[in-house]
Amino acid sequence: MSNELILGIDGGGSKVLVTLADRDGQILRTALGGGVNPMDNPDWRQELERHIEPFRNEPGLAAVGAALPAYGEVAHLSALQKQCIDDAFPDIRGIVLNDVDAAHLGAFAGRPGILVLSGTGSMAWARNVAGASARAGGWGDVIGDEGSSYWIGRETLHLISQSLDGRAKPTVLAKAIYDHLDLDITDPINALEGWISGLTRPRAGIAALSVLVDQTASQGDETAIDLIEKAAEELAKHHWAISGHCEPGTDWTYAGGTFSSRLLLEAVERRIGRRAVSPVLPPIGGALLAAAQLLDWPLDERWFGQIAVAAETVIARSRQ
Repeated sequence: MSNELILGIDGGGSKVLVTLADRDGQILRTALGGGVNPMDNPDWRQELERHIEPFRNEPGLAAVGAALPAYGEVAHLSALQKQCIDDAFPDIRGIVLNDVDAAHLGAFAGRPGILVLSGTGSMAWARNVAGASARAGGWGDVIGDEGSSYWIGRETLHLISQSLDGRAKPTVLAKAIYDHLDLDITDPINALEGWISGLTRPRAGIAALSVLVDQTASQGDETAIDLIEKAAEELAKHHWAISGHCEPGTDWTYAGGTFSSRLLLEAVERRIGRRAVSPVLPPIGGALLAAAQLLDWPLDERWFGQIAVAAETVIARSRQ
C-alpha cells in the first residue's frame, strides 16, 4: 500500500529520537527525548514510552524499527526492551535490534563493512559478505567504552584534578571546564564535586564535556590534544580487533556524536591507515531501514538520498 508508514526509534545513552516516515522517504513527524540506556537509567522505560506514545495509533503505521542501547547484551534487559515495543505496537510488524547494529545497517545501506561508533559509549560492529555480524567493545562505562564521549569526559576530570593539585602539568582545560560549568576555580574541589553530586544523569553530563576537549585541542592545548589522540588509539583498537571478521580492504565508517570532532576522526584514520567512507544514512536512518525491510519495500538510491537529507535536518534541529 502506498500510504504505509514506518516508525524508526534511535535510542542511546544521551537521547532517543523517534521518526515517522513514508514510502517516499519523507519524514513526517519526530519526537526527541532523553537517554534510554537501561544500563544507567532506571527510568529508561518511562522515557521511551513517553516519546513513542504519540505514534501508537498513527493511521497507516505498518512497521516499527527500534534500535535500542544494550539490546542483545543483557538477556533480562533485552526482554524488557522488546516487551516495551511489543506492548506499544501490538498489531504492528516490528523489529528490535541493538542501536549499533542499526547504525551499521544505515551506514552501509545493508552492505558489508566495519562501523566504529563513539557516542556516550563506544563499540565496533562488522558485517561480512556472507551477512554474518561481529562486534567488539560496548562493555559499558564501568568496564569499557574506551574512546567514547563519556571516557573522554571522565579522563578530562582526572587530568584537571591532577593539574589543579600540581600532580600534572598545567592545562587550560581546567579553566575551560570551570568556566563552561560556571564553577569557582578558586574553590576547585567543592565546586567540581558539588557539580558531580548534583547530576541526575552523570554519564550524559560527563560525556558532554568531550565537546570542550575538542574545542580546547583545536586551540592547541597539549593536554587536550593528547586526550583526543588517546581516544583515537582506543577506537582504532576496536577496528583492529574486528577487522579479521571481514574481507581484506573492507570499507569502514563511523557513527556517534564524538566523531563530530574533525581532530578525532583524522586521528583514527591515521591509525587505521585508510580514510573512512561517508555513511549512507545516520543511525535513525538505520532504524527506518530496518522497518522498511519488514515491508519488503523496493528501496532505491532516491529513497536513501531522501531519508539521508531529511534525517540530517532532524538531527541538526535536535542539537539546537
